[in-house]
Amino acid sequence: MELIVLVVTLLVLLALGVPVAFSLLGAAMATFFALDIPLVVVFQRLAAGVSVFSLMAIPFFIFAGDLMYRSGIAERLVRVAEAAFGRSRGGLGPVTVGASTLFGAVSGSAIASASAMGSALMPLMKEKGYHGDYAVNVTVTSAIVGLLIPPSHNMIIYSAATGLGVSIGDLFLAGIVPGLLTAAFLALVAWLVAARRNYPRGEFPGWGAFARAIVFALPGLMAAVIIMGGILSGIFTATESSAVAVVYTIFVGAFVYRSLGWRRFAQAAMQSVRITAMVLLIIGAATAFSYALAILEAPAQLAALITAATDNPILVLLIINVTLLVLGAVMDMGPLIVITTPILLPVAQSVGVDPVHFGIIMLLNLGIGLVTPPVGSVLFVGSAVGEVPVEQTVRTIWPFYLALLVSLVAVTFVPQLSLALPNALR
Repeated sequence: MELIVLVVTLLVLLALGVPVAFSLLGAAMATFFALDIPLVVVFQRLAAGVSVFSLMAIPFFIFAGDLMYRSGIAERLVRVAEAAFGRSRGGLGPVTVGASTLFGAVSGSAIASASAMGSALMPLMKEKGYHGDYAVNVTVTSAIVGLLIPPSHNMIIYSAATGLGVSIGDLFLAGIVPGLLTAAFLALVAWLVAARRNYPRGEFPGWGAFARAIVFALPGLMAAVIIMGGILSGIFTATESSAVAVVYTIFVGAFVYRSLGWRRFAQAAMQSVRITAMVLLIIGAATAFSYALAILEAPAQLAALITAATDNPILVLLIINVTLLVLGAVMDMGPLIVITTPILLPVAQSVGVDPVHFGIIMLLNLGIGLVTPPVGSVLFVGSAVGEVPVEQTVRTIWPFYLALLVSLVAVTFVPQLSLALPNALR
């Protein structure tokens, strides 16, 4: 009965338009009231959910990503990608994928990538004769590559949701190959669609210009090298690396590129504070909600239900993928990671799925949700930046969805794509 109270209260509050964090808190409070548990426990769990040292990396990585966007690092990455891929027919599509992959390697944020790449490349594509829906579709779908390419603050949320039983460093390594694979599928689809629409062919600027673009972008790209190198060498932890990323980005933006002034710094700081406050409130509320689920033994009940239906690992993973795809289309990524990890991870482990591998599966699933109506935040950001109605973009986005689903199938059923690097470097 109490489980029904929890689920129904959450659904009703969400349907009424109550923000996700307060819907989660309200559902937890209603359940604790039904269980005759003091309501103060809800707020104790909320405070405990955000009082985790590793979560300190989230505001720092968010801040670093915003600084990279405002200091011109994104524009220099675009020039590298354009010099490398822009000469083929419809080459600005693969250029966008490549630039988003490079930007994801230094920011880890899908929304930041959609904003940065959209602002830099969508006007250029339209100027060259590309349709607006294509520009939005390739930008928003390639933005989710940043969720897999380290550093990704969503990996930190997943690690915290497992009770810190999964190494953040292992997750960072595990996302590299799936991220590159997803980018390759998206680039192929972007090129095929562009060729079918007969978009114009770009010109190769010459090896000298290509080399100069790499040299100018190298200071920005070094952020990813410093972060991963420091973690793998043991110089600093994943949490400490986020602070290093901020300091390094400020140095590059202010003293190397000389494009980061006090005004842009303040804008990045205010934006990062706003986003961090929302993210941490959702994490805390989701922790209280997850505590209610644990009291009601919902994860064990769901695991028993799925394993009673089938113990075939392939079918179990298919069920989990469908569940995450559906949930990702109607809820945001952060709370879903915190809510579903304690529920679905034990089910996945019961059929032999490694927790690191499962984390990559979850991130890719929920990343697809970010570009899927009705709640796809990255899709809406891209449409707003490109000034193209969401309805128009959704009508032609299906080839990119297909690329993402092919990548999801490969990542799900070929564990070594995720586990080879962590296993090799442990």
